[in-house]
Amino acid sequence: QLQLVESGGALVQPGGSLRLSCAVAGSTSDYYAIGWFRQAPGKEREAVSCISRGGITTTYADSVKGRFTISRDNALKTGYLQMNSLKPEDTAVYYCAVRLSFAVTCTFYRNSYDYWGQGTQVTVSS
Repeated sequence: QLQLVESGGALVQPGGSLRLSCAVAGSTSDYYAIGWFRQAPGKEREAVSCISRGGITTTYADSVKGRFTISRDNALKTGYLQMNSLKPEDTAVYYCAVRLSFAVTCTFYRNSYDYWGQGTQVTVSS
C-alpha cells in the first residue's frame, strides 16, 4: 500500500512560479509512473503531466507545455511539478497519482492510476 503526500501549493500572482512535490511512501521499487492532475471548481479532473519510471518519458497537456516541468528523484521517492509563468486558469487543486508499471511510457488516463494523494491547492490571483 502506497501513500502519496503532495505539498507546495500556495497563492501566487500571475506570472509567478511554484514547485509541487509528491512524496511516495511505502514503495520498495521504482517501477511506477507518476501523474499530476488538477481539478478546478465545477470542472472535471484533468491530466497535467506524467513521467514514466526512470524519467524516460514525460508528457504534458497542451495548456501547460513550455511552462511546467515534471521530474522525479527516485532516491528520495519524490515527484515534482515545476510550474512557471502561472496563469489564473491554472487555479485548481493539484493531485499526484502513481501507476504501478514496468512501462517506459506514461498515460493521462486517470483510471489507470492506482494511488492518489489528497491534493494541494494552487491559486493564481493578483
